[in-house]
Amino acid sequence: MASTNPESPAMDLVDFFSAAEARLDRWRRLFRTARAFAEAPGTDSDRLRREAGRLLAEIGPLEAFWAYPGPRLLGALRDRVAAGDGMGVARLVQRISSALLSGNYRREPDAWELSDESEPTAADRLPPALDQAGSHRPYFEVLFVSPASPAMSNDIGQQLRRLRRAQDQFVYEPVFVGSFEDALLGVIMNSNIQAVVAYDGFPLRSHHELQVFRDMLARYGGIDSVSASEDLGTALARLVKRIRPELDFYLLTDREVERLAASDAAAPIRRVFYEVEEILELHLSLLDGLADRFETPYFDNLKRYAQRPMGTFHALPIARGKSIFKSNWIRDMGEFYGVNLFLAESSATTGGLDSLLEPTGNIKMAQDKAARAFGADRCFFATNGTSTSNKIVVQTLCKPGDIVLVDRNCHKSHHYGFVLAGAQPLYLEAYPMTAYSMYGAVPLRTIKRALLDLKAEGRLDRARLVDLTNCTFDGHIYNVVQVMEECLAIKPDLVFLWDEAWFGFARFSPFMRRRTAMGGAAILRERFADPEYRQRCEAFWKEMGGNLDPKDPTILDRRLLPDPTRARIRVWETNSTHKSMSALRQGSWIMVADQDFHEVEAMFKEAFFTHTSTSPNLQIIASLDVARRQMELEGYELVMRMTELALQIRREVNSHPLIAKYFRMLTPEEMIPSEYRASKLRDYGRPHSTWREALEAMNGDEIALDPTRLTLLCGTAGFDGTQFKSLLASRYDIQLNKTSRNSVLLQTNINNTRSDVAQLVKVLADIARDIDKELREGGPTAKAAFEARVRSLMKDVPDLPNFSRFQDVFRADPESVTSEGDIREAFFAAYDAEACEYVKLASKEIDERLDEGPELVSASFVIPYPPGFPIMVPGQVITRDTIDFMRKLDVKEIHGYNASQGLKLIRQPAASAKSERPRAA
Repeated sequence: MASTNPESPAMDLVDFFSAAEARLDRWRRLFRTARAFAEAPGTDSDRLRREAGRLLAEIGPLEAFWAYPGPRLLGALRDRVAAGDGMGVARLVQRISSALLSGNYRREPDAWELSDESEPTAADRLPPALDQAGSHRPYFEVLFVSPASPAMSNDIGQQLRRLRRAQDQFVYEPVFVGSFEDALLGVIMNSNIQAVVAYDGFPLRSHHELQVFRDMLARYGGIDSVSASEDLGTALARLVKRIRPELDFYLLTDREVERLAASDAAAPIRRVFYEVEEILELHLSLLDGLADRFETPYFDNLKRYAQRPMGTFHALPIARGKSIFKSNWIRDMGEFYGVNLFLAESSATTGGLDSLLEPTGNIKMAQDKAARAFGADRCFFATNGTSTSNKIVVQTLCKPGDIVLVDRNCHKSHHYGFVLAGAQPLYLEAYPMTAYSMYGAVPLRTIKRALLDLKAEGRLDRARLVDLTNCTFDGHIYNVVQVMEECLAIKPDLVFLWDEAWFGFARFSPFMRRRTAMGGAAILRERFADPEYRQRCEAFWKEMGGNLDPKDPTILDRRLLPDPTRARIRVWETNSTHKSMSALRQGSWIMVADQDFHEVEAMFKEAFFTHTSTSPNLQIIASLDVARRQMELEGYELVMRMTELALQIRREVNSHPLIAKYFRMLTPEEMIPSEYRASKLRDYGRPHSTWREALEAMNGDEIALDPTRLTLLCGTAGFDGTQFKSLLASRYDIQLNKTSRNSVLLQTNINNTRSDVAQLVKVLADIARDIDKELREGGPTAKAAFEARVRSLMKDVPDLPNFSRFQDVFRADPESVTSEGDIREAFFAAYDAEACEYVKLASKEIDERLDEGPELVSASFVIPYPPGFPIMVPGQVITRDTIDFMRKLDVKEIHGYNASQGLKLIRQPAASAKSERPRAA
């Protein structure tokens, strides 16, 4: 409902994804007004005083959910505004807003004082090498949910502060709220919250009568399912864990704590206290709970190891750094990297360093903590990147002859994994976005059709694995719950591999978590145990006569429900930790939620041994440990911020009158066809949608778009993707990865700041001004050349080639409707030089053979960058659309193709076009 309290005006947060960022924005706005108030004369001063009072009243409701600046500083600020003390208002607002922006209130006690003499410090914003002030105690906040009066809450806060000790590893401040709804708002808005303490007896509804808060609660969902008559303590724990699963939850109650603690309802609760017990136990539990997440077993031990005097008689000369620091020629390497890097190097697994290949100590502990953080049953560290992780998983799960349903556009490591394992890929086609020379995601109908075709031909038993990229390079995200659910209805024992190389951060976004592999596995486990869901399944299977007829045309269009008594939840996820978290290059995680892991555990070990170096990089292992710590303790804040920054970039680029003349960020409407976007969501945020509508789209649409992946159309400015990428890097020091024929891909990450956003927007504006100037001064000739260039990039685009088929000799049944083939046999056939030939791409021979035969059969993977997907795989029959596509490509980097030699082909007899099934030479 709308606010009726004049002291609490309606706030407009709808343009912000992150409430924390909205809060900072309002403090900076208040600072600008306060500064003007301090300098303004006469009537202007009175007007600005009223404006400052209005802005402060708007901020007030937000500040109820944060410890800093707290009631004392806010009260002093209100007093100064009321007294017309413009200079005093400006000084205090500057101190508060600077402390919030820098975070120095977490470390500087003076930031909490009323004195205007203390100045904000920039120390928190400096890297460690530039600020040698010493170690600090990490700061956090605890949300207390209590029906107690403000005076009693203040008394509890004072007691908790008196319990602080110099030896405490952390320091925290309490935040008190008085209702269920306020507790959820605090968890959503305050990223400093690391624990929730709930006292029994609090009411359901908030006293804040602000529509923006009601909208925020609706955005995150779940509140409508809670009634005032149920146990609000355990209901709150459940919803808090749904929004931020990393938080510790403590319940204080005067009920039968022993019975409650043993109940299923208490599962999300870290500890249940009898309410009258001493507060010291709660205080120590809060610190202990955070210490559990803060601990990095491997990194902590590696730091200790580096401080020990070691004699190294193993094969790693750089260990301890003596070969470097005593060198006359390479000391600069040591000066650049610093001594700790070398002190923390060893090729030994003694001294507590543990073994990555057989972890039993701190690496095992670190992996277990990562599994907990990401909602997995198990986690395994990999130091050779997700390329290796993918091959490990494929080799674990597949044996020769198994069929894998796989996106043809997946990373090449999957294809090589099939070669190694002898699995036969059944390539699935993603929907094309021809205008941008890229593919989207694989429609669910396509996946179901392939499974039903296998069933119709009696080969469904060979279907072992569904292997999909989530999210794709360009940001397409599957509805993983629906995909797994409907596939399991057709084949209950399917295993799923989700390559989430670029999507690991999404675990800490309530907006996107359900679309992750581990998030989807958790939902399925909860759903399969739900009695109401089981009843729905019984009704569904009764209607279907107990079986799915692959010839029934309605199956493709209806929601299939797996039998929870037969379906197995077997979900694997590979995660390039280094791509979205603070890990060193090649740091990767393999996450497992597989109820039948025991059946493949031995195979996993063998695959892991096959691909993992016996000399893994210790620093990569340590960085994986630290990356988990960071994400558990501040991942929510960082991911919310990076998402907010991406949305700001989208809005600024697409709404700027000059930039939008030449550049555009593609929207969900442009990236996802309407048939896969039931919500009809056009874009994120105003004026196209509310955040509640965006969340509904993320929850329900078959395919969604990761808002942090930004496809910038540059062909409309006359640049191809490669050219524009080079321009940004060489002239403006802006780096990016992926390009297409007429676009570049930008992505925000947890490293980005608003300064980065400003730099990007300014660069685009500068380039747009340069184009404007060139067109204005160049006259009709320049304009015609520009329009021709744009037309060639935006209109004259090559059709995207689909996978054709494997050549008959590499197929068990050439008459089969499905297209799986023996990629391993084809791959190794190319090892015989006599069995291969080369044909130049521009030669007439190719056109003649396309018309008359013999067939052109690829001997290798051919992968143009961009677009980065394999347009040929070993054993594939090459068709005219693939050749036309290659001839139109204007990229320099094509893996698997040597222009001086031509296409490498598996030689075919001249009569192969008409013979029965010739075998490769």
